[in-house]
Amino acid sequence: MKIVINTLEQIDGIEIYPIISLIIFFTVFAVTIYLALTADKSYIDEMKNMPFDNNNDFQLDNNNEKVNQ
Repeated sequence: MKIVINTLEQIDGIEIYPIISLIIFFTVFAVTIYLALTADKSYIDEMKNMPFDNNNDFQLDNNNEKVNQ
């Protein structure tokens, strides 16, 4: 670990990378929260009920192979 720390200490301008990564993380997190809160409720309900919907375009048999209808 000492080798890594010594190497990173010798790189000029390395202290900006943690700040940049924090800004990128916060931006992606904020955009995700915004999109989740402003999403269309009917679309969310449709996606929520999709696993229980029996009107699929295809069905799988016991071997997980597509069955043509």
